[in-house]
Amino acid sequence: MLFIGAGEMIELNAVHFAARNPKRITVANRTLERAQTLARRIDGHAITLNELPEQLAAHDIIVTCTASPLPILGKGMVERALKARKHRPLFIVDLAVPRDVEAEVAELNDVFLYSVDDIADVVREGLDARQNAVKEAEVIINSSVSDFVHWMQTREVVPTIRALRDHAERNRRHELDKALRLLSKGERPEKVLEVMSQALTNKFLHAPTHALNQVAEHDRAGVLDVVHRLYHLHPDD
Repeated sequence: MLFIGAGEMIELNAVHFAARNPKRITVANRTLERAQTLARRIDGHAITLNELPEQLAAHDIIVTCTASPLPILGKGMVERALKARKHRPLFIVDLAVPRDVEAEVAELNDVFLYSVDDIADVVREGLDARQNAVKEAEVIINSSVSDFVHWMQTREVVPTIRALRDHAERNRRHELDKALRLLSKGERPEKVLEVMSQALTNKFLHAPTHALNQVAEHDRAGVLDVVHRLYHLHPDD
């Protein structure tokens, strides 16, 4: 890898890529001292910009970002590097504004040149994808929150449900005991079942029937609606 420049942007890139352990790292800068400072940090070696024509062909990946007002890498220099490389591809990332690489370099075969504008497009596409993912995540979160709130609300009625079932179980056990006693006395099973079923029906219907008879006029419509929904009643039918 070849890094051209020694500013903050190049330093960030050099540290990032050095962690991937490339076979060789070179830092090129106008002043050799600054290039050496960065090279020591990333275990690379330093050269000056004047050495680029001879050194360019030795690198597969080039990242450049200088403050130069004119391009550092011209089409002719890159063509000679490609010839020396026997047309093995060159990957070039130009982060400079204005550009360090002549635009015509992109026309060369075996060169993959990306500028700040190209990277901005990739970032924008990534941002759009993340924003779409955020929308999808929000739908999932809202659904999960709704389910959780519903679950929390159902927890509030658990004691009432338990008390209701306990009440029904006591009635069932009471009537079952009565039926068993009648059977032990020799009563006909058909008669015992009839008596037990009537008693259970009366007990199960006592509470709603009593509530309907005692309900105040201003509450009647609401209580009727609850009873209809509880027992799936359709009086009009």
